[in-house]
Amino acid sequence: MNKPTVAIVGRPNVGKSTVFNRLVGERLSIVDDMSGVTRDRIYAGAEWLGHQFNLIDTGGIDLSDQPFSVQITEQAEIAIDEADVIIFLTSLSEGLTSEDEQVAKLLYKTDKPVLLAVNKVDNLEQRQEIYDFYALGLGEPHPISGVHGTGFGDLLDAVVDKFPKNLPAEDENLIKFSLIGRPNVGKSSLVNAILGEERVIVSNISGTTRDSINTKFVDGEDKFLMVDTAGLKKRGKFYENTDHYANLRAMSAIDKSDVVLVVLNAEEGIREQDKHIAGYAHDAGKGVIILVNKWDTIKKDNYTLQNFEELVRNEFEFLNYAPILFVSAKTHQRLTKIPALVKQVYSNRNRRIKSSILNEVINDAIAVTPAPTKNGKRLRIYYITQVRTAPPTFVLFVNDPELLHFSYERFLNRKIRQAFDFTGTPIKIIARARK
Repeated sequence: MNKPTVAIVGRPNVGKSTVFNRLVGERLSIVDDMSGVTRDRIYAGAEWLGHQFNLIDTGGIDLSDQPFSVQITEQAEIAIDEADVIIFLTSLSEGLTSEDEQVAKLLYKTDKPVLLAVNKVDNLEQRQEIYDFYALGLGEPHPISGVHGTGFGDLLDAVVDKFPKNLPAEDENLIKFSLIGRPNVGKSSLVNAILGEERVIVSNISGTTRDSINTKFVDGEDKFLMVDTAGLKKRGKFYENTDHYANLRAMSAIDKSDVVLVVLNAEEGIREQDKHIAGYAHDAGKGVIILVNKWDTIKKDNYTLQNFEELVRNEFEFLNYAPILFVSAKTHQRLTKIPALVKQVYSNRNRRIKSSILNEVINDAIAVTPAPTKNGKRLRIYYITQVRTAPPTFVLFVNDPELLHFSYERFLNRKIRQAFDFTGTPIKIIARARK
């Protein structure tokens, strides 16, 4: 199902990050003791009263050091172009500013619905002070407090009311996958090689691809939608606002994908940013395949592939479930294996296991390796069942969820993987107390 997109725009220091995190809630509260899983977000999923939507943070429109310029215009255009609904966030503590008025002038030009929100309204008495913001000409201001969480219900009701009524339906028979990676790892070249035709611009200049380019193709009886994305850069290293735009589009592509291909450059080896990029897909629960591109340029002996694979496994511990494929866009080495591998990962991500079979596997695991005790109390597992797919998610009914140590959870995860083919997909285990 296609989901509408909501963008938050505004000048710096109005509390966009606080509001963003409040809206997405637990989606950003990710706990993982492995290194390399990214925590920064400019794009996430949210839900209000059964209405799911994507939320984007366009970053502060900073007018402090320079006049109203092309860069500021590009920041606003990110929201205008991507969003179905725009939340224009202001702040009561600073009052109405000239910067707010300049942002409002940008938003006048869009035909997208714009909802004006006034943040930092922390008590009822302050609500009388929001009337100055009517001067922006964007309708009734919605008073909210990002810190206390007040006023969000009314704001979200208004947001949902502005959603498009007839979003285009997705083709359920399409397997959607995207290619993500640092700039200049060869994503566009891979797209062209897979398709066998020049549909995407290829250049040695990093960041050439600014937008995501969707391409449908057929392999045998299977239909795919392939998305090429601009190279991802670390937050804080957006040398141009177009790089921010590219990151936004890449996050959107990941969210819409069933499977994500993380592209590495064999010539350059593994960089820290590669792990951050892979973390986006891992956190989103997508199927993951690691592509090591430019493999034709590497001098090899009998141990080169094995050594590089061990390096990948060590650096990407949190992706121990992801298959690795060594490819070359230039020579087309192993590219024919990609569609079949994508289909396999897609199938595994949507695999459902009967509860009776699951419980046999878990009971056998517990019999061989009982759960350790904690403070003199032992974890008891009564039952396991799969509650959803994409990604496969299992609920353990136990005597006390606090007793499920992460090391024993990993043990159960490993036993499930040994019994069933979940190659390429993360699986989640949730402990609940049996009532």
